[in-house]
Amino acid sequence: MNAQAFNEDFFTFLTSSPTPFHAVATMAGRFVKHGFHQLQEQEAWTLTEGNSYFVIREDGALIAFSIGSTDYVKKGFRLLGAHSDSPCLQIKPRPDITGQGFHQVGVEVYGGALLNPWFDRALSVAGRVCCRMGDNSLQTLLLDLQRPLLIIPSLAIHFDREANKNHPINAQQHLTPLLSQVAADTFPDFTAILMEQVSRERPAIEATEILGFDMFCYDTQPPCLIGYKDEFINAGRLDNLLSCFVGMRAMLEADGNGNRMFICNNHEETGSTSATGALGSLPLAAFERLIPDVQSRQICLSRSFFISMDNAHGVHPNFTDKSDPSHHILLNHGPVIKMNANQRYATNSISKAFFQLLAKEAGVQTQEFVMRNDMACGSTIGPLIAARLGVRTVDVGAPSLAMHSIRETTGSQDPLLLYQAIRHFLSREHLPGETR
Repeated sequence: MNAQAFNEDFFTFLTSSPTPFHAVATMAGRFVKHGFHQLQEQEAWTLTEGNSYFVIREDGALIAFSIGSTDYVKKGFRLLGAHSDSPCLQIKPRPDITGQGFHQVGVEVYGGALLNPWFDRALSVAGRVCCRMGDNSLQTLLLDLQRPLLIIPSLAIHFDREANKNHPINAQQHLTPLLSQVAADTFPDFTAILMEQVSRERPAIEATEILGFDMFCYDTQPPCLIGYKDEFINAGRLDNLLSCFVGMRAMLEADGNGNRMFICNNHEETGSTSATGALGSLPLAAFERLIPDVQSRQICLSRSFFISMDNAHGVHPNFTDKSDPSHHILLNHGPVIKMNANQRYATNSISKAFFQLLAKEAGVQTQEFVMRNDMACGSTIGPLIAARLGVRTVDVGAPSLAMHSIRETTGSQDPLLLYQAIRHFLSREHLPGETR
């Protein structure tokens, strides 16, 4: 497999996944196409050896797994994890604002977004709507308006001569996008625009009213390769759809008959405390169904291994002082193993060594990241799921620049390099601790 073909598929995945709900739907479609059977949490599960399954929790989370052997206690599981959400601007429940001849849409900040890059961008809107149907039932639909619809204009420098020196952003006052001009004091309200989109996308659906929505702004500029020799990928939502894509592809294409599971949580960017976050019940609930006996389940998990995938910080050439001088991370130089003495990452010396061994076997070099001592370290789903499941864990990710911006950058080789290591992990005949 070459990086060009891998990245073309990755770009298709990114474009079809403007929100966590779309990302989960896109992955579900791929799993179905490759023979995975969808399960429902509201029903009993009947599982058989040699088959693959997935289950969706409706608020943007998914678990997919393949059963190579029902002797779970002996074999354990090869576990992958990622998250489906990205920092962005979310539309408020009552968004319509008018004044000075403009119709604007109220937003709130989702996650730790880097706000400056959202100005002067052609934005569209995507998400889900909950509709009342003709028979008075409720139905949830995914929507993606796809076209440029909103913009947040910057203030001209003539009104703020110090803009390039100090430019604080008030999220309430300065981030309200323009939708249209008000003509003759009439304008379509935002919910009516969504209703029109429902009619366009699904003319056969008899929706009579939108009672609720979760809609998000996103950049309409498509993913692209950039650089003199196409060395870089520039796109929105690389954190963390890159890891979602790698996990999905590895699950679909791994060799061998090991027990495998891919856990994709939502709400990592807001702390993971939700029904679909890493602190929620979904991962443990899946294992409780697979292995009802508590002792057997604990033995299985103790023989399992979890790779938590979330993008890592590359060294920024304009801000090298922000990186630990002994741990400069370079794009296109392989997956990053993330470590922190205060357990913001779950990696320890043993899990680090195992991932390095995996990568070497796959012909992939690795890098090691630690945060500077005088700066706060971020975190991810690894420590949370490790704590809930009691499973050996390593936190890794593709290196990137401008994390949490509306456009992020990674190396054009990095998605494939991470995939090669992860696919080998799922395909390897034995894991440490696995009974042979």
